[in-house]
Amino acid sequence: MSEPNPLSERLRFAEFTLDRLANGRCRARVGLTWKGSEQFSGASEGLASQAGELRCAAQACVNALGEAVQGGLGFELLGVKAVRAFDATVVIVSLLVQGEGSSGHRVVGSYLTDNDTARGAALAVLNATNRILGNRLFMR
Repeated sequence: MSEPNPLSERLRFAEFTLDRLANGRCRARVGLTWKGSEQFSGASEGLASQAGELRCAAQACVNALGEAVQGGLGFELLGVKAVRAFDATVVIVSLLVQGEGSSGHRVVGSYLTDNDTARGAALAVLNATNRILGNRLFMR
């Protein structure tokens, strides 16, 4: 019997779209896959500004994660910020993770990007949570 490949047991970033709407708002959609066949999606809407698009994209990923864990864990987006470092842009997110009976703890994730900071915000959320989610998804 072969052991499962640990890389196949992680949520994968599959799709990202960000639409800027005519009314000054934006809409983000994130698609995630697990084991190549299970799909989860999340969407969010916010202000079409640099900060608003970052938050919208990060929240869409948080919403997709919520669908993936089916209520076993709760995620709250505390903040998202893009900073210039190392001749590139680093997107950093802070999340509150709450589980059964726990008061919650904070996790931080980042993603280094050159041009698409909104997509980077969604990937930073996934980077912050993949270690936590790997074991939880593997056990279901």
